[in-house]
Amino acid sequence: MQSPTRKTAVLGLLIALSLMFSYIESVIPVPLVVPGAKLGLPNTLILLVLYTYGVKEAVLVNAARIMLSGFLFGNMFGILYSLAGAAVSFAVMLLAKKSTLFPMKAVSILGGVFHNIGQILVAAFLVSGISVMAYLPVLLAAGVVTGLCNGILAEMIYKRGIV
Repeated sequence: MQSPTRKTAVLGLLIALSLMFSYIESVIPVPLVVPGAKLGLPNTLILLVLYTYGVKEAVLVNAARIMLSGFLFGNMFGILYSLAGAAVSFAVMLLAKKSTLFPMKAVSILGGVFHNIGQILVAAFLVSGISVMAYLPVLLAAGVVTGLCNGILAEMIYKRGIV
């Protein structure tokens, strides 16, 4: 068990690292036809925090990262989309993890898919139309691929006890 001071320091470092991952994502062009598609690198850290520290800590790191990266590298719409995606994604990941039916990679895939579903629902609401749903198949496929990659990375780090 870590001391409260060490835990706070580690969580602060994870927030900083997730912020760096967000910045890296903002400058990497993703060759997809869907605007705003990203690799989801910060989600690797959120998954690690969820498994290593718990729900409150994962929510804290995720919310801090979304707000900070939104203000530093994005805009209010970016924050809104990210919060919606993160909320839906996190709820599904939490349920999947608690069920114990899913390995970490599957939890990550569900997180990637449902992050995109949360964002597309907000987009449909904001543009008052369902035409944005045409992006959903590509977003779901991207969520599976990025979720799997992030899940593999998170699982490797988790098994080594680095975080």
